[in-house]
Amino acid sequence: MTQSQLSTSVPSSNEAPAYTGNTSRKDNWWAEPALVAFVFTLFGIYATGRAFENNYFEVGPYLSPFYSPLVQIPGMPAWFSPALWILPFPLAFRATCYYYRKAYYRAYFASPPACTVGVFKGKGYEGEYKFPFVLQNLHRYAFYFAVPIIGILWYDALKTLYYDGGFHMSVLTLVMLFNVILLSGYTFGCHAYRHLVGGGLDCFTCKDGTPKRGFKMWHAVTKLNERHMQWAWASLLSVAATDMYIRFTVIDPSLDFKIF
Repeated sequence: MTQSQLSTSVPSSNEAPAYTGNTSRKDNWWAEPALVAFVFTLFGIYATGRAFENNYFEVGPYLSPFYSPLVQIPGMPAWFSPALWILPFPLAFRATCYYYRKAYYRAYFASPPACTVGVFKGKGYEGEYKFPFVLQNLHRYAFYFAVPIIGILWYDALKTLYYDGGFHMSVLTLVMLFNVILLSGYTFGCHAYRHLVGGGLDCFTCKDGTPKRGFKMWHAVTKLNERHMQWAWASLLSVAATDMYIRFTVIDPSLDFKIF
């Protein structure tokens, strides 16, 4: 697309952007933000319902990822679910994620609705320099809380391989392992982690030509980061799918097909 084909002009720094809807795009550009809004809303409703359901669905060594680690404190009100101790941390990590911010800014605030499409003028979103959006800067700190949870979910998945004095393998074990692999790919491909391992590097190689310490790790994280969007969506859906599968298995144990 050439510059002459653009139908909107860039407003000056003192001019508030207004919605025009003008665009030279011929595709259904609105489909992606609409789909993002639908999936985010659906997942939010499901996760909130599960958090307050106060039923962690544990069967044998299998525990729902929404309730792991299972924190039970005596004396808490009946409505206070153990999931409420845990979910705020992965929620904070995802809500402040650079990719998710782009996705839900477009989906919910139409800022911008899509590339080369006229923006909306509204009072709901004024950038990340005012409350509550200034809290987006907490992403790098949310990462430190997300990592231990990933370690716990790895433990939950691996412990299903050996229990009752023997080695076991079932479809549910594979589902839990697949889920934590996707969550690990998303977490350790995060922009905050990429900066953590390579943000202090001033050169790719030292004077003698050898890679500087930390470069290989930064390169590995970059490979994950290049597919951060795919990791983000796949892991979001896998968490819900794993929780639902464990739930159905509690209701009907025959659904967990034993491999050996």
